[in-house]
Amino acid sequence: MTPALAVRGLTKTFTLHVQGGVELPVLRGVDLSVVPGECVVLGDPSGAGKSTLLRTIYGNYRAQSGEILIRHGGRVVDIARAEPRSILDVRQRTIGYVSQFLRVIPRVATLDVVIEPLRTVGVPAADALARARALLERLRIPERLWSLPPVTFSGGEQQRVNVARGLIARHPVLLLDEPTAALDADSRAAVVALIAEARDRGTAIVGAFHDATVRAALATRLVRLHGQAA
Repeated sequence: MTPALAVRGLTKTFTLHVQGGVELPVLRGVDLSVVPGECVVLGDPSGAGKSTLLRTIYGNYRAQSGEILIRHGGRVVDIARAEPRSILDVRQRTIGYVSQFLRVIPRVATLDVVIEPLRTVGVPAADALARARALLERLRIPERLWSLPPVTFSGGEQQRVNVARGLIARHPVLLLDEPTAALDADSRAAVVALIAEARDRGTAIVGAFHDATVRAALATRLVRLHGQAA
């Protein structure tokens, strides 16, 4: 099966300018391939560069070398070399991303935050709202909160809004950076169920999960950043 995502020889180094230009290599020749319907879980310990890899795939960081090949519609885009406009288009239509923290405009209502990925690709408002309401219900966000900005919520509530926003567009590729962190058992189970449904309908997923139970429930393959099985 053709990969939805292929990372080849990826290298990322940070330069610490406040420490005299010291270079900190984080990713060294990373290779990774994910086909539709796989959930590849990064099995490295904290500090090994899992979040850096996910952010580099998403285009938040620029790689020093290597390729990040995304099957985007009828073509392949190399995120490592793509122009910002191309990266934005890939994000809107192909790659979903759930980070460890929700970052939104402070006064925007929760429903508007969640539906934004659908509205940017032209989904009618009524359809987008219906999908958002269904997700928020499954994620146990009370309806009384939907009109309020999520920046006023608890950490667990914000993370569930973050998950809803990341999953609502059903992108072909999904990047997950500790999406169940800070969640209670019931909320964690709801998130795991949604991710499993995405995997089973053919989404190609790369995720970092510290929770061993979550890894066991979702992983089709466990790898380390240098490509060997974990």
